[in-house]
Amino acid sequence: MGGQEYENPWTIPNLLSLVRIGLAPVLGYLIVEEDFSVALGVFTLAGITDLLDGFIARNWANQKSALGSALDPLADKILISVLYVSLTYANLIPVPLTSLIILRDIVLVAAVFYVRYKTLSPPRTLGRYFNPCYATAQLKPTFISKMNTAVQLILVAASLAAPVFNYVDSVYLHILWCLTALTTTVSGYSYCHYGRKTFKVINNK
Repeated sequence: MGGQEYENPWTIPNLLSLVRIGLAPVLGYLIVEEDFSVALGVFTLAGITDLLDGFIARNWANQKSALGSALDPLADKILISVLYVSLTYANLIPVPLTSLIILRDIVLVAAVFYVRYKTLSPPRTLGRYFNPCYATAQLKPTFISKMNTAVQLILVAASLAAPVFNYVDSVYLHILWCLTALTTTVSGYSYCHYGRKTFKVINNK
């Protein structure tokens, strides 16, 4: 499946994605300890890094990378998974919804590792496989997947704010649960449906 491009992985968007991954366990701890006010502030910081890395990658060509196309959604998935498990532990999000989200993300991450393996030219060594400097494929998330991430993060924000502003039993949260389950299911199906259209192989022989 062709060669691969050697690129600098240490771009600002990639570093911001790593910051977001680093904030995930901090948020998990704060939620489990029921320090929801501080958790809401840290979550806002994580959201700012998400907006910034996308803005920088879109507007500065030298900051866009194949690694970033995988690292950005991976950071989102790690953050979302930790948040949903923690919020479920705190009885703010139902177990079935969290299970659905994590199952979908596990399947998608496994697919990314498979695409990496298939697009890496021989010799397929562990060193080359995990070397972020070798770009072999660029991920192209579907529109519904982007919408799903937004809906999932809106539910997280609303759930974190619920105990702070006293609306834990709001019917609007229940509506958000249903909407999130719907977008998660549809976005998972979209990746199955579009298959190879959701990534672009980089050939640079």
